[in-house]
Amino acid sequence: MQAKQRILLVEDEEHLLEAIKLNLELEGYRVTTATDGKKALKIFKEERFNLIILDVMIPEIDGFQVAETIRLQNTEVPIMFLTAKNSSEDRITGLKKGADDYLVKPFNLEELILRVGNLIRRGMKGDDLKEINSYSIGDKTIYFNSYELHHADGTVTSLTKKETMLLKLLIERRNEAVSREQILETVWNYDVYPSTRTIDNFILTFRKYFEPDQKHPIYFHSIRGVGYKFTDNPDHNAEA
Repeated sequence: MQAKQRILLVEDEEHLLEAIKLNLELEGYRVTTATDGKKALKIFKEERFNLIILDVMIPEIDGFQVAETIRLQNTEVPIMFLTAKNSSEDRITGLKKGADDYLVKPFNLEELILRVGNLIRRGMKGDDLKEINSYSIGDKTIYFNSYELHHADGTVTSLTKKETMLLKLLIERRNEAVSREQILETVWNYDVYPSTRTIDNFILTFRKYFEPDQKHPIYFHSIRGVGYKFTDNPDHNAEA
């Protein structure tokens, strides 16, 4: 017998949460619920899901931020936003944060069920695409899913989960400053508060991996009083 597909449902309106949960369970899905962003990320860390359904306006950490954090850890799981926010700007923000679908409240339950089915089917096909999730800096390539850095000479360096997540965050925001607050929220989930020195040490490690000249970095920059920035400039691909 096929295992039930698992859904994480994050919604702070209790009556709506229960109504959606009941309807999804009647369709044969196994549903885990959370009423705030912090709890949602904790559950996501501990369990595997076939779909995440996220309200945007939730306590602790908003849905956009939750989606961005999930995307740093997992690029395959489909994410659907359920929200009262109806402006095209919000929809674009949602899609930029890694959402696969966006349904505005009030919505038709039948439409929700159909969209859920489509996303889960699409997500199951996505299992073959894991190794596409990579990024090259100079002559080195980062593979985010396997936490590996492949060098031009064929050697491989293992990366820690935090290194991989921080690299991914900086790369996704390339050419713009990322604040320390943003790094705390997305990479550390506020579990532990690393000192500025801790984050600096990560940046120093990245320079050791990628910079032709560590004293004059072209990729990884510390911006005093603001945060950190990854710059990807095609003109700098040549050996310095």
